[in-house]
Amino acid sequence: MTIQRLMVAPHIPFSPIDDAKKALRARAMQARVGLDPITCGEFLAAHVLRAMPPPPGAIVAGFWPIGDEIDVRPLLSLLRGKGHEIVLPITPRRGNPLTFGLWSPGDSLIPERFGTMRPTGPERIPAFLLVPLLAFDRTGARLGYGGGFYDRTLPLLPGRIALGCAFAAQMVDEVPIGPYDIRLDAVATENGVIRFHEG
Repeated sequence: MTIQRLMVAPHIPFSPIDDAKKALRARAMQARVGLDPITCGEFLAAHVLRAMPPPPGAIVAGFWPIGDEIDVRPLLSLLRGKGHEIVLPITPRRGNPLTFGLWSPGDSLIPERFGTMRPTGPERIPAFLLVPLLAFDRTGARLGYGGGFYDRTLPLLPGRIALGCAFAAQMVDEVPIGPYDIRLDAVATENGVIRFHEG
């Protein structure tokens, strides 16, 4: 079973929102400089397991951290130890949704463009997704890197849970969003889990 390759967020002309997002991306990247990705990632893992663990047996999508991103690998290892299958995203051509390949700690990974790492395992469909981000606000709005991959993917996964993963310093007053930007269900940081709605 594969995720249908459907363009959910079509190309739209450049808009004032794009300018606002570009400026916020620069500020958000600066906000996490000098923070400890591994230690904060360990705190994040403890908070997720206590406050918002994946449902039993759920396939969990993680991500391989790049640059200064918070490190979710401690959480992925703990979830694998609890019996969850772990998948990592495979970056497609721009305009397409992500697919996800099975991964276990110690498996080899293949470098992709954008600095991401692709798994070599068979494709799986996740039900619980750990989502990288640059900034978020208290409404669940998420600022990504601009490729739109998660915004195209999440609508194709009915019933999924999308948990953003970030440093607490990446929270802002307001993230500018457009009609195709998908809000998160919750965000986990080193300080705890923030839920945006129940269910």
